[in-house]
Amino acid sequence: MNIKKQLGAKIKRLRLKEGLTQEQFAEKINIATRTLSGIETGENFLTADTLEKILDVLDVTSSELFAIEHIKSQEDLVNEIIADVQNLKDKQKIETIYKIIKATINE
Repeated sequence: MNIKKQLGAKIKRLRLKEGLTQEQFAEKINIATRTLSGIETGENFLTADTLEKILDVLDVTSSELFAIEHIKSQEDLVNEIIADVQNLKDKQKIETIYKIIKATINE
């Protein structure tokens, strides 16, 4: 995933966390909804002015917004979890992981 897509996905997650629609958020940061859509999908990159408005409206720092290196796709996460579990030799650790996954799924 490239930087534009990662940043766009982070902006979208933060927007949704604030309970804002694209239309509401675009209005607050004074850009067109279509422009915001392009930013969130990684098709477009934001300007410095738009970045400042996003940080203000979402009440996050630039460090928080750009902390994206840990973001992975769902498929990558699942594959990494499977590989890690398959490499485990300790039955007790495997059972603990199983219990955690089951408890999380059944919440």
